Amino acid sequence: MITIWFYTLLSVFIVSLISFIGVLGLAVKPERLKKWLIYLISFSAGALLGDVFLHIFPEMAEAGFGSLEGLYVIVGIFVFFALERFVWWHHSHSEHGEEVHSMVYLTQTGDTLHNFIDGIIIAASFFISIPVGIATTLAVIFHEIPQEIGNFAVLVHGGWKAKKALLYNFFSALSAVAGALLVLIFNRNSPDVPNWLTAIAASSFIYIAMSDLIPEIHKAREKKKSSLLLGSFILGVGAMALLLLLE
Repeated sequence: MITIWFYTLLSVFIVSLISFIGVLGLAVKPERLKKWLIYLISFSAGALLGDVFLHIFPEMAEAGFGSLEGLYVIVGIFVFFALERFVWWHHSHSEHGEEVHSMVYLTQTGDTLHNFIDGIIIAASFFISIPVGIATTLAVIFHEIPQEIGNFAVLVHGGWKAKKALLYNFFSALSAVAGALLVLIFNRNSPDVPNWLTAIAASSFIYIAMSDLIPEIHKAREKKKSSLLLGSFILGVGAMALLLLLE
């Protein structure tokens, strides 16, 4: 149990530090940053789905994956759909000053909730096994990099100073620690993670990849760029496949 606590808290702290990567938005020209980010988004989509289908689902199957577990995954997808519709409105960016200013607070609210759930997912994955926890942490990191850069851009564009945006983004990211502690404390007397919690981890990654990341990839129309994006996606899946060597 001590090992699970150590790996989980170390992982969520590292994920929280990713919030500072938003400063790249100040150092790199927006056009160049946008060009790079789309490939990272594609890689992230492959990593998230690779983690689900190569790590999380196989581990669930060992304990018995039946209709109830399938229902858990479907319910999880529905929950994240509802959250995106009613809470995570910051995905819809606007160019109008007043609307962007209000988006600052919506971004912070949505990002705090999102990071809290990331912490829950990371902690739950370490209860499955240390290798699955490491794979899940890496998948979260790959997804957090483009997201945190985007969040930082919204906060600065909404009127916040760069230092304030970085600081509050970090405070928001620390909610991942709270989410992880919630799982660690309530599951401290059991070596196994509940099936429904594992299903939430899987459904979260599936929903983010399929509804948020892949639609962004589809916006690319050029044949060469599409091929490179496909390659980035495959590399993301490949990175998760390589982590099977740890198991």
